[in-house]
Order: sequence, then structure tokens, then C-alpha cells
Amino acid sequence: MIKIQTPQGEISVSSAVFTNITGAAATNCFGVKGMAYRSMTDGLVHLLRREAMGKGVDITYNEDNTVSIELHIIVENGVNITTVCRSIMSEVKYVVTKNTGVTVREVNVFVDSVN
Repeated sequence: MIKIQTPQGEISVSSAVFTNITGAAATNCFGVKGMAYRSMTDGLVHLLRREAMGKGVDITYNEDNTVSIELHIIVENGVNITTVCRSIMSEVKYVVTKNTGVTVREVNVFVDSVN
């Protein structure tokens, strides 16, 4: 949870808010099939349903009140992976900052599978 101090008081934003916003922003980008989750039992990569997108997102709260975001995604076959990842980085940074007011230090995208 990150705390934002304002003149009117303190605002606390939970991890669930960041993961939902981030997952939605990433999956709206062209070429993204969905969020990915690597199973610990069988080691396979699974496509996450909409309601479980948070498992493919890892949020780190930094000392300077910024966040660092890691995304695990599955991309569609035939797309330029570098272009898709740059698009995701830009979109996630913009959407998270716009919706929460918290500065995003970095967005790291891990392509776990191509379908």
C-alpha cells in the first residue's frame, strides 16, 4: 500500500488498485493476448482470466513514493515484440499516473509466451 500526503489528509492506495489498473492498461494494448502466470507445480505458462490479472503484475513501492511495475504477458503470434512492449510501457506508465497520481519509476515487461 502506498500513502499519498495531501493538504486535506492522507490517501492510501492498495496493491489491488495498482494491479487492476496495470493489468487493464496492458491488455488493452495491440498484440497482447493476456496476462501470464507461471505455475509453480508444472512450470507451464497460463493465460489469466480477466478477474485474475493481478497474478501477472508485481508492484514494488520505492522509498521516494514511486512505484516500479513488472508485467508478465502473452503476446499474439506475428507481432513485433519490441514494439508491443514499448507500447505497454508507455500506456501503463501514463494510465497508472493519471488514475492514481503516483509516479511510475519503471515498467518492466516479461514476455512469457507467444500464441
